[in-house]
Amino acid sequence: MSSEPCTNLILLDSIALIEKDAAGFIVVSGSHGGASAAKFVLDIGIQPKIVFYNDAGGGKDDAGIVALSLLAGIRVPCATYAHTSARIGDAADGYNNGIVTHVNALAAAMGVRVGDRVRDVIAAWQTNDPTQTPKETPCP
Repeated sequence: MSSEPCTNLILLDSIALIEKDAAGFIVVSGSHGGASAAKFVLDIGIQPKIVFYNDAGGGKDDAGIVALSLLAGIRVPCATYAHTSARIGDAADGYNNGIVTHVNALAAAMGVRVGDRVRDVIAAWQTNDPTQTPKETPCP
């Protein structure tokens, strides 16, 4: 990782590392979007601006993307990116190379679309959202 700061971006190789100070911030996780991964956001009692997960290929009965609906239940926008576009467990790869595969309605309302590159979505928000408060977080 470089020492350049990103605005309102937190990269977590594992969503298990999420902390309360992620409230209101963009979180890109290397974790799958399954129920166990969503539970870390649900249990911490905060609302990130949005959470991106790896789709892990979807899984049986869409187990790898269930976070979309679980986080929608607490009004948190959520999207997944393709396991074929970025390594599972590598948030920087998800940020740099992730291609959006699924979005919940809240993420769609923010303009996130299937086929978007995660990095491009975040860059657009950071240049177009004057209400953002910068957080010094290393960028990839």
